This record gives sequence, C-alpha cells and structure tokens, in this order.
Amino acid sequence: MSKEPVILDGKKVSDDIKAKLAVKVQELKQQGVTPCLATILVGEDPASATYVRMKGNACERLGIISRKVTLETSTTTEELISAIQELNEDPNVHGILLQHPVPHHIDERAAFDSIDIAKDVDGVTTLGFSQNAFGFADYPSCTPAAIIAIMDYYSLPIEGKHAVVVGRSPILGKPVSMMLLNRNATVTICHSRTKNLGEIVSQADIVVAAVGKPNFIQGDWIKPGAVVLDAGYNKGNIGDCDYEACAKVASAITPVPAGVGPVTIATLLKHTVESAERTLQV
Repeated sequence: MSKEPVILDGKKVSDDIKAKLAVKVQELKQQGVTPCLATILVGEDPASATYVRMKGNACERLGIISRKVTLETSTTTEELISAIQELNEDPNVHGILLQHPVPHHIDERAAFDSIDIAKDVDGVTTLGFSQNAFGFADYPSCTPAAIIAIMDYYSLPIEGKHAVVVGRSPILGKPVSMMLLNRNATVTICHSRTKNLGEIVSQADIVVAAVGKPNFIQGDWIKPGAVVLDAGYNKGNIGDCDYEACAKVASAITPVPAGVGPVTIATLLKHTVESAERTLQV
C-alpha cells in the first residue's frame, strides 16, 4: 500500500511569510516609511486585470500601498518606458511590477529592462536574472523563489539531489534551475520538445513542472518518492502535472491551486518590504 504524500500547502507557507511581513510593515511605518508596490497593466486582458487586482488586495491586507497604473492597449514601447521611468524616480515607490503579457506591438524585454534593479521586486530584468545566476540577487523571480521557499519550509533537501526542471522561461524555468544549482543540486533542464522526456523525469529526485501545459507531467514518469513542485496554472485550476497520478508516487507534492501560487504573491510582497527597508539603509 502506497504512503500518502506530504501535501505542500502553499497557503500555510504564504501565511507564515505574511505574518512576519506584517510586523516589518508596522516597524517601517513607525519610521515614516510605508512600502509601496506599483503595478502596471497595459491593455484590457481580463486574466491580467484579475492578477493585478489579487496582488493589490494582498498588498492592502498587509498595509502595503498598491499603486495601480493602467495604460491603453495602444500604448507604445516608448510611452510604457516613460511611465516606468517616472516610477523609478519616485522615492515613495519601492517595487515595480509590469504585468505580463503586454500587447504584442510592445517590446516587452525593453520595458522590463527599464525597471530600476533596486525596484525589480518581480525579478524580471536581464540584470536581475544574471545576479540570480551568480547567486546574489536581492530579488530573484518570484515563482522560482517561492518554489525554494516551499522546499525550505518543509525541510526538503536540495543538496546532492537530481532536479529535473520541465520549462525554460526566463522568469521561471531558467532562474529556478540556477537557484537549485546554487543550492548544490544536479540540474537537468527539459522542455516540451525534449526527446524521451518521461525517461529523464523518471530519474529525478525533484521535479519542477513549469511548462504551461495542463496535466503534461504523467504519473508514470515520477520516480517513487520524488518531490513534485507544480508551478503551472491552467484554465480550470489545473496544473502542469496530472495531480492524482503523480500524488500516488511522489513523497511530497504541491496542489493546484493553493500550492506555488500563494507563495509567489507572498514573495512579491516580501521583496517589496525588503526594498522599503533598504531605503532606510541609504
């Protein structure tokens, strides 16, 4: 009879992070600083608008100011960069989040890279990616940082383990691979076009699913006792793993929802508060 896996409860981890942040926010306010996260939404994508609203609500519950900047779909790259520059120069703004995706005519990479590294609390700039690869980023990409935070909260070992990351995006698959490598894991990076993917995944002690395809990772790919971290979120609250099948084999697994997602938002808030704290150290 197979043993039930440990359910890696993201809400529990998130609540723990936010409880500590609430204390820090009050301490900052007593020193005359209120942390502020500016969110930029370009266009009218309903999913993006929902994400921005969720992040804003999370800020307000902790006493963090949420400054919303909404721009028309027709906004040019130059106009978006100009709006970001204004926020860069505003001493009362401690973090800047540009909601992805932006309309296709905008140069998204140029826009991301115009965010001041000191306010890149979402970890999206090229410089931030480089610092993360070297192991000294102040604000690593939030979802990769959330994955590491969950593993640490549950005392899941990383050093010496074989981690297989399925996904190669610059804000998820690639940075989490670097973070695991910096923690002395042996890391294999795969993607949807990898040949013999199931065979490679079956060798993993740690599986990170970040490919953006519902139920993509199959249960019979998972090595018995492996740890499965599902960073996917697809329509219908479905992750990138076949949860029921993977849970029968894994020793620990994140659910979708209430797994990586809540910790990602908590990490964004944590980075914003840390940025506000740094303003007192200047």
